[in-house]
Amino acid sequence: MVFAYIALACYEREFAMTPEEKFVFDLEGYFVIKDVLMADEVAELNQIIDKHNKQADSHGGRPSSWGEPFKKLIDHPRIFSCLVELLGPYVRLDHDYAIFMDQSDSRGGLHGGPDVVGDHWYKYRDGVMRNGLSVMAYALSDVDVGSGGFTCIPGSQKTNFLNYVPKEVRQFKRDAHYVVQPAIKAGDVLFFTEALIHGTKPWTASHQRRSLLYKYSPGHSAWNINYYDLESYGELTERQRRMLQPPSIGRRPRVDENLEVSI
Repeated sequence: MVFAYIALACYEREFAMTPEEKFVFDLEGYFVIKDVLMADEVAELNQIIDKHNKQADSHGGRPSSWGEPFKKLIDHPRIFSCLVELLGPYVRLDHDYAIFMDQSDSRGGLHGGPDVVGDHWYKYRDGVMRNGLSVMAYALSDVDVGSGGFTCIPGSQKTNFLNYVPKEVRQFKRDAHYVVQPAIKAGDVLFFTEALIHGTKPWTASHQRRSLLYKYSPGHSAWNINYYDLESYGELTERQRRMLQPPSIGRRPRVDENLEVSI
């Protein structure tokens, strides 16, 4: 078991954020982590969704509770080091849900931005980046430029003119050069801070958009009032148990120690 911990720690260090990724995130407020899931892993997740008719609504429940392959996404080794880098060593999973969109579906305009509410923030000090509520969005289908889906105003996590974005731009009634809808491949993960102005453009592709949104907060913070029931998840690693704990400050355990993890 000690060997497994060491091997995983080395694996996760291998996928620590590069200097370029740090530059891009600080500049734009989001970045894409390529090929987090292999094709067979994406296929397995989609098969479970299809077989059990999982729904992307309140009746479908949290994707993290849909079975072991979804539970592993909580602290997937390819994203874990990024979470610690950007939210700190006490990061917790705040809530999670799915977005499935068929052609012509829409889900509202641009929203968010720095300090809109207490947990939408981005800070930098002495070489360290920190964020409030942030999102790891797992793509289970391809998203081409122009297909719709996740859309944002890059760099707006640092804007001083949040309320100056025109209403027609926020509602996608007028295109603006500063609004971007990035391309993402199935298996990629898009990370963004909720301090970024973002939204969901209407879906135009003929295939279904499938995205799993796992939303994280610093250990002392919460957006969602409904905390996780750890016992409903069956077997969890110690790291997962720590990441599903309700928010707290005093004596809160770190999640980046050498802990039992899934590999």
